[in-house]
Amino acid sequence: MKTVHVSLSVKDVEESITYYGSLFGREPDVIKPGFAKWWLDDPRLNFALNESDSTTGLHHLGIETDDDDDLETLYANAKQAGIFAEEGATTCCYAKSEKGWTHDPQDIPWELFLTRERIHDQVEETSLETHTRCC
Repeated sequence: MKTVHVSLSVKDVEESITYYGSLFGREPDVIKPGFAKWWLDDPRLNFALNESDSTTGLHHLGIETDDDDDLETLYANAKQAGIFAEEGATTCCYAKSEKGWTHDPQDIPWELFLTRERIHDQVEETSLETHTRCC
């Protein structure tokens, strides 16, 4: 099954958690310093907030799949549509994933990924410093 992923850059994660918690009718599944994430079933959505001092708004969009074959199909479709960069196995946003990236004609980044393991209990995440489009 595929899930739409939306990642926003926000000035204040706590304020945004209050807003989106009310909008979605529940607390996030993950809350970390400068970061929050909901996995919603209805609508099926992986929704992330990333705190930013400079830029706010859309960080990136994505499609999350739970199947290797679907991920390969997403990669093939992205390659056919235009530029595609396969990142491969990575740990970021409190998850171990396989992922790749593409950009639409307006330069909006799209993350195509399969989450192998959610690691919510990880206290710090050094990879967040190196992956500017993570989450």
